[in-house]
Amino acid sequence: MAMAGGYMACAAARRASLENPVLTRQPNISRLPTNTPLGDSLLRWWDLERRDLPWRALPGRCADPYAVWLSEIMLQQTTVATVKGYFAKFLARWPTVESLAAAPIEDVLAAWAGLGYYARARNLHACAITVARRHGGRFPRRAAELRELPGVGAYTAAAIAAIAYGEPCVAVDGNVERVISRLYTLADPRPALKREVERRAALLLPSARAGDFAQAMMDLGATICRPRAPQCDRCSWSSACEARRAGAPEDYPMRSAKTAKPHRRGAAFVLLRDDEVLLLRRPSAGLLGSMTAFPTTPLGEDVAPEAQLAHAPIKARWRRLDGAVHHVFTHFSLELAVYVAQGGAGAKGLWISTARLDEQGLPTLMRKVAVHAGLSDGRKPITK
Repeated sequence: MAMAGGYMACAAARRASLENPVLTRQPNISRLPTNTPLGDSLLRWWDLERRDLPWRALPGRCADPYAVWLSEIMLQQTTVATVKGYFAKFLARWPTVESLAAAPIEDVLAAWAGLGYYARARNLHACAITVARRHGGRFPRRAAELRELPGVGAYTAAAIAAIAYGEPCVAVDGNVERVISRLYTLADPRPALKREVERRAALLLPSARAGDFAQAMMDLGATICRPRAPQCDRCSWSSACEARRAGAPEDYPMRSAKTAKPHRRGAAFVLLRDDEVLLLRRPSAGLLGSMTAFPTTPLGEDVAPEAQLAHAPIKARWRRLDGAVHHVFTHFSLELAVYVAQGGAGAKGLWISTARLDEQGLPTLMRKVAVHAGLSDGRKPITK
């Protein structure tokens, strides 16, 4: 009963945070004690400056592990501003891990459409099933156990364990790596840098409030110790920061030379039949796995223009539209020509009304194709 009560309290706190956002106050850093250990001084700053985020518990309330996990998966390579809307939508539709586990994967992928990196959505669903079936709907409490769940890496496991359960562990993401690198002017190359950051951050852990410390580190990197134009005069660690004393905070962490992404070409095929258009369910493995999409050439290959029509779903009088659709994946950029044809005899797939195309939860690349073909007005924001 105590466990159930705790979860109910967390859920109530989550709902309250959505309905009654806490106003952010600006602290007077000069009033903070100068002899406070760094970990404790950061918590004092955070108590005044903490960001109000819908997945966070109110001050003094327990965090909901489900909300923490869901937000951390969504936040991987995605901005807070983008995630807020998706988080609220997911939570309204699937308020518990059990309800998410029971959902068809196609529904989860459709709700995820636009967030990108769709392997995260497939792992999200697989993780929900694992937690519901193997752990009775309760997330493991330790980082080491959390890492055994699908899609949960070292950072995510540490974040959940610290924030939801108070385990004294450090969650090192890009923000934390930047903060610690500047604090100690760490010039180690990766991956040695991450190991050193983890070691240094662990030494800063206060004796209590591990979850608050993890979130404070995230907020410090996101709002103060930014990649460009860090606001050092507002930082509670400014007097101890070696990079600030050296006058070069933006030089840390050291950047390695970026390699150019390969550029690939391909085509998407928009086959119309009266007021319907052909869509396919992509294979579960590979790019846009299990997503609904227009037929295309193999997206992982460079297909020259003269070879593109060989991949069309049927033989027809295909007309290539002017221009092209451009998209950037993690490891390569893509340029898609868009071909349009009328017909449908022999075509296998899903025939969808063009008037309801925007309801299909198309991935961002396919929404760009729909806009280019004039099947969507693009009013729904398209993000990379």
